[in-house]
Amino acid sequence: MRSVAAVIARDGLDRLIRELALDYRVLGPSSRNGSIVFAEIGSLFELPIGMRLEDSPGRSQLVEGASGVVFGFAVGPESPKKWLYPSERVLFRARRVGPSFEVTRDPGDERPLAFVGARGCDLAAIAAQDRILIHGPLADERYAGRRASMFVVAVNCSRPSAMCFCGSMGTGPSVRSGFDLALTELLEPEHRFVVEVGTEKGASLLAKVSSASATSADLEARDSVERAASSALTRELDVAPLPEVFDRALESKRWSGLAARCMSCTNCTLVCPTCFCVTFEDTTDLTGTEATRHQRWDSCFSTTHSYLHGGSVRRSGAARYRQWMTHKLGTWSAQFGTSGCVGCGRCTTWCPAGIDFVEVAKSFVKDDEARRQG
Repeated sequence: MRSVAAVIARDGLDRLIRELALDYRVLGPSSRNGSIVFAEIGSLFELPIGMRLEDSPGRSQLVEGASGVVFGFAVGPESPKKWLYPSERVLFRARRVGPSFEVTRDPGDERPLAFVGARGCDLAAIAAQDRILIHGPLADERYAGRRASMFVVAVNCSRPSAMCFCGSMGTGPSVRSGFDLALTELLEPEHRFVVEVGTEKGASLLAKVSSASATSADLEARDSVERAASSALTRELDVAPLPEVFDRALESKRWSGLAARCMSCTNCTLVCPTCFCVTFEDTTDLTGTEATRHQRWDSCFSTTHSYLHGGSVRRSGAARYRQWMTHKLGTWSAQFGTSGCVGCGRCTTWCPAGIDFVEVAKSFVKDDEARRQG
């Protein structure tokens, strides 16, 4: 059952963003360095209006799209993870005071975060991280705090990326949960946005913006956009058999073939919205009176990720690629009750070697079928 819907015009969306900015640090899609990333915005006109991304394995290009379309693009390299679970942060500082020392924690964020333009795959990724960083055995207080105060204005995709397979993962292209407000952009007969309310916070914000009740024609137009977006998805991946397929393929020669192409650059784990591995680093000043503990993102593609006394457990590129892929599409489900992949396609787009995640997974399925039949 869908939530109550209203309709706002373009200037209504601008007002909505400006109202949000009074109480939140508003982060929305922005054109930066030839791509689209989340950055701080204060109005509608800071969004990449009329732009879109052309994606393929190992390639993404920002080009002109349909004139005036506000959300005519899919996802760029960044997800909300960058802001909810930063790539680097100071956990605490310790300062020598006489024969002892005192510990101080870095202050928390001054303003809560609001995301404008988050997609269904992004919200599914946040839910996946919640299971680990809030409900897991080692909860992250800073992450939990950001999540509790967060506001989300989601967007139903109208033009999925050529690399997306969110339909297979049940995460898109439309959003169904995890939002305060959800927008569907309609262009005809006039430019407007259907707004669905997901929470009381969302209803309170919408009340500050000029809106009208959605008509049956508005809702049919919204549904038509969603159907067209689903039909535009060109990629599919059946993940159900993959845990068992990978169990039988741990010694496959295909891993070595992938390692020959893989640069171990960690791009895939950097852009993945669900990867959560971190490492810790202690530094001291030159006087030895102050020490700082940092938390930084880590990657299972680095040799230090599996380092134990005496060396790394996964020394070869093949072992590291196998760890990443079998965890993402296999053992993650047993560990956390859901797939570690949300179908956003970022890992394929931003792989400099152009390794296609979906096609690689399918190749293991084909190998498995051939072995069992032969």
